[in-house]
Amino acid sequence: MHEQLTILGIALVVLGYGYFSRLLNRYNISGPMVFTAIGILLSPLGIGTHPIRPDAEAIQIVAEIALIVILFSDAAAIDLPHLRREWRLPVRLLFVAMPLSILLSYLTAKLFFPDQPELYLLLLALILAPTDAALGKAVVSDPRIPETVRNTINVESGLNDGIAFPVLLTILALISGSGGGHGAESGPLAYIARQIFVGAVAGALVGWFGARLGELTLRRGWMEHQYRNLIPIALAIFAYYFAEHFGGNGYIAAFFGGLLLGNNSPALRESTEDFAESEGEFLIMISFLVFGLVFVPAVVGYWDLGTWLYALLSLTVLRMLPVALGFGFFRLDLPTRLFIGWFGPRGIASILYILVAVGQLGSIRGHEHIYATAALTILLSILLHGLSAKPLAGLYARWVARHPLRYGEREAS
Repeated sequence: MHEQLTILGIALVVLGYGYFSRLLNRYNISGPMVFTAIGILLSPLGIGTHPIRPDAEAIQIVAEIALIVILFSDAAAIDLPHLRREWRLPVRLLFVAMPLSILLSYLTAKLFFPDQPELYLLLLALILAPTDAALGKAVVSDPRIPETVRNTINVESGLNDGIAFPVLLTILALISGSGGGHGAESGPLAYIARQIFVGAVAGALVGWFGARLGELTLRRGWMEHQYRNLIPIALAIFAYYFAEHFGGNGYIAAFFGGLLLGNNSPALRESTEDFAESEGEFLIMISFLVFGLVFVPAVVGYWDLGTWLYALLSLTVLRMLPVALGFGFFRLDLPTRLFIGWFGPRGIASILYILVAVGQLGSIRGHEHIYATAALTILLSILLHGLSAKPLAGLYARWVARHPLRYGEREAS
């Protein structure tokens, strides 16, 4: 009966938010806020009676499919020729600011949680490394914000989950003490290196051949239009299992499959974006609901002063300081650096990273404060970034209007 009520609740919240989504957006109430809140309401913290284990099979399946789709669609949306032209600011965020943020987050975690193993502290920093531009949608969709700034935030969000994930896999392999039971004789690092390499090659092959075949069938009129949105998701899942069959990592394969597909077939890249904005959006919202339903109740009892302070630092100083420093001597003013730094929300990738970690390690027991801190940071980000996106975008846009000479391609790069 409880499962039936949960399914009914999901259907009702999808209907309610779908009908009134634009109205709610006027009041800065985002989809992730609504779905997370409904998840908490349906959990034992609300009207629910039976807690659901984070490592339950159904939860892991949802996390697995969602992460495959997100990695694939994020990579497919990356326009490599455009990135080659506008690479300086995103590269600074991805390869200077993000590593610096991970390092500062790890060192700060050592101060707050000295009793936790160092690998778990690094795991916490990695879980909170990727950003989610969707939580600040009003920012990246506001034409008043300079295109350079919007593109930088978008590219960072699209690439950082794929960049951080191999490192996360390495830490999980080190924590488990072996390559997940495979290749233990060669050690976890050799195992994970093989997984990344084989996954990248397998995914690239699937994406390239899928793009070539798609272009051929579209050009000759062999493909029905309604199947264009289904082919990318099928390719994402195929890339995952193709890589896993040959000992590679399926998630890495999904990312490289999307990257090769999107940059070799404009038509299928457009179809991938269409899927991500409809069916993919539904899957993402369900993941936020699962986060509120399953994970928040499992860790809420461990939210002490230390977890609150660390979560607030993670969303502010530990993110914004590395971003401000990461841009170095670029002609980029302090308000822009702070604006980009603040809009590094922790969202869907961090949620799925948690579920992947729990699925691979089997339990949160003994390390509840690590998972509790990650969950609280994500929950605060959903709320604070959702509420602040539109007001701060408007404030920043007005500031930009008064300083027009500080922006443009040459000034920002």
